[in-house]
Amino acid sequence: MWWGTAIEALDPHALAAFYSKLLDWPVVHEEPDTAVVKPPQDSVYMVFQRAEGYVPPVWPPEAGEPRTMMHLDFEVGDLQKAVSDAVALGARIAEFQPQEQVRVLLDLAGHPFCLCEGQG
Repeated sequence: MWWGTAIEALDPHALAAFYSKLLDWPVVHEEPDTAVVKPPQDSVYMVFQRAEGYVPPVWPPEAGEPRTMMHLDFEVGDLQKAVSDAVALGARIAEFQPQEQVRVLLDLAGHPFCLCEGQG
């Protein structure tokens, strides 16, 4: 059974709070170096863990720089509003945008994530 995804950051509690507010998913567990966010699906979690010396990935990838190992994609009904809401929570819009119906943003720890306009 797949349990979830672990995401590294210098401040896992701030990053968990960001995604909790962005997605309206509750923070269901916290320890000093860990916070867990629960999506509505049963038995799936997003874990945010402290990583000393964490260096954010570079988007788009550049030779010799830390690469994104994975990213999160979220389907949204209103792309412009979703981007605006994410920015209000502290996300940054990435300079490089490879697709018209997708916006790449960077979360508080610099991880890229995509907001993808739904097809209805």
